[in-house]
Amino acid sequence: MIKAILVFNNHGKPRLSKFYQYFNEDMQQQIIKETFQLVSKRDDNVCNFLEGGSLIGGSDYKLIYRHYATLYFVFCVDSSESELGILDLIQVFVETLDKCFENVCELDLIFHVDKVHYILNELVMGGMVLETNMSEILTRIEEQNKLEKLEVSFLLSAVFDTSLGELNSG
Repeated sequence: MIKAILVFNNHGKPRLSKFYQYFNEDMQQQIIKETFQLVSKRDDNVCNFLEGGSLIGGSDYKLIYRHYATLYFVFCVDSSESELGILDLIQVFVETLDKCFENVCELDLIFHVDKVHYILNELVMGGMVLETNMSEILTRIEEQNKLEKLEVSFLLSAVFDTSLGELNSG
């Protein structure tokens, strides 16, 4: 089971954190800091998984990560998860972000946090992997975008109709 998904930059600033196991806010911050320290000091040419830090469960848990440009994508998982499966899931997540934001960057994660969480929730819910097929995920995101556009046009027409009614009566 996935216990947490963390994304932080090269300086350790968290850009996304999703915990599927309860930790109070102070403990979450300590876990993010410890995870960054464990992952960032490793060479780029070494294995992409290691034992979890002492705060997130020690040897019973694994940190599986990928480093892309200025961002670290880290999944904290228990021993039941496949390391290669999670690496593939990270790849699907990053490629989906890349398609949605056209060359995703750190600023996309900051300014579109709601959309990033929506994409993540299409992949993982409650610590369980839901979907790994990127075309299915992109289809769901496109459906959501259509709904949002429809909602905006509905709201605009309601505001416009209200404004016209006030003009006609006044």
